[in-house]
Amino acid sequence: MDGHDRTGTPHEGDRRLANGQREAEVVAVLRSASGPLTPREVLERIGGDLAYSTVVTILTRLYEKDVLTRAAHGRAFAYTPATDEPGFAARKMRQAMEEVPDREGVLTRFVDDLSSRDEALLRRLLGGDLDAGR
Repeated sequence: MDGHDRTGTPHEGDRRLANGQREAEVVAVLRSASGPLTPREVLERIGGDLAYSTVVTILTRLYEKDVLTRAAHGRAFAYTPATDEPGFAARKMRQAMEEVPDREGVLTRFVDDLSSRDEALLRRLLGGDLDAGR
């Protein structure tokens, strides 16, 4: 399938991709802010054709995924990223590993596919003990 039905209308999966892009856009706005932002402030910074309720939904979903933290701010919440960009990437890597029962296989493939520069960095971070388990 090409992601469209017979009328050329995108399938639900395409909307999910768009939602993922919207989530990334919201997180980027929050990362660039000097402090927590309310949904209205996020909406103002994103601009475009998003509805306020859509921004609230995205922020709530990201909060429920532990991507964001929030605190009461008047009648709304103000949101901030739960961690920095390296923290998000590390979290995605851990989640991917947890989805496969063969953790050793996943880690072995990961290390095998590293560039020599990244492998040297990983060896340094692990204290040179990378070969001990292989």
